[in-house]
Amino acid sequence: MNLVKNKTFNIYCDESCHIENDHKTFMFLGSISSAYNQVRLHTDQINELKKKHNFYAEIKWSKVSQSKLHFYSELIDYFFATDLKFRAISIEKAKINNTVLGQTYDDFYYKMYYQFLNHKVNIRYSYNVYIDIKDTLSACKVRRLRELLNIKYGVFRNVQNIHSHESILMQFADFLTGAISYYKNDIKKQNLAKVQLAERIIKKSGCDIDSTGYSEKLNLFFIELE
Repeated sequence: MNLVKNKTFNIYCDESCHIENDHKTFMFLGSISSAYNQVRLHTDQINELKKKHNFYAEIKWSKVSQSKLHFYSELIDYFFATDLKFRAISIEKAKINNTVLGQTYDDFYYKMYYQFLNHKVNIRYSYNVYIDIKDTLSACKVRRLRELLNIKYGVFRNVQNIHSHESILMQFADFLTGAISYYKNDIKKQNLAKVQLAERIIKKSGCDIDSTGYSEKLNLFFIELE
C-alpha cells in the first residue's frame, strides 16, 4: 500500500539516569517532536530567548542554576505556547533482568528505544529521529534500530546520532527529560532552581507525574516490565 506522506516530523531524543549502576530508581527516555517545517522557527526563537537572557551555553538540565532560573522559566513557557510536544517513558531499573532474557544492558537500552519510538505511528506521516550520541558503537545500533522500526510501516526516513550542540531542540529534550527524571529520582531535591522548574513543567502540563499520564503537550508512560 503506497500512501502519500503529507507531513514530516523531527523527533529529538535524549535519556536520563540510563547508566546501569547509577543508583537511580527510574530510567527515562524523552523526546521533543516538531513539524519539520517549524524546526528553524523554533531554533531561531529559542536563540532569541538565549540572547535576551545573555545565555551562551548549551541548554542542559545538569547545568541548571539559580542564576539562569528566569531563562529556563521562559523556556518552559515557550514550550507550552507552541506546537512542540514532549513524550517520555519511564522504566523501573530494579525490574530489569537481562540475565533471564539473555541480553546485555545495551541490548535492553535499544529495545526500550524501539518501544519508545514505535508508538502511535501515523502511517500518513514520515519521521526523522535524532538520538544523542551514547558511545562509539551507537551508530551501528541506531542503524539497526531504523531497520527494525521500518519493518511494518516504513515511515522512518532517518534515524541517526547527533551531538547535542548540533541541535537546540535536542538540548531542549535533554532539559525536559532531565526535569521529569529529577522530580522522580532525586528524593532530597536540594537544588531549589531545579525543583521550581520541574514543578512549573508539571503544573503547566496538568499531568500526574506519579503515573502514566497524557496531556496535549506532555505524554508520560511508565513501562511495566514482566
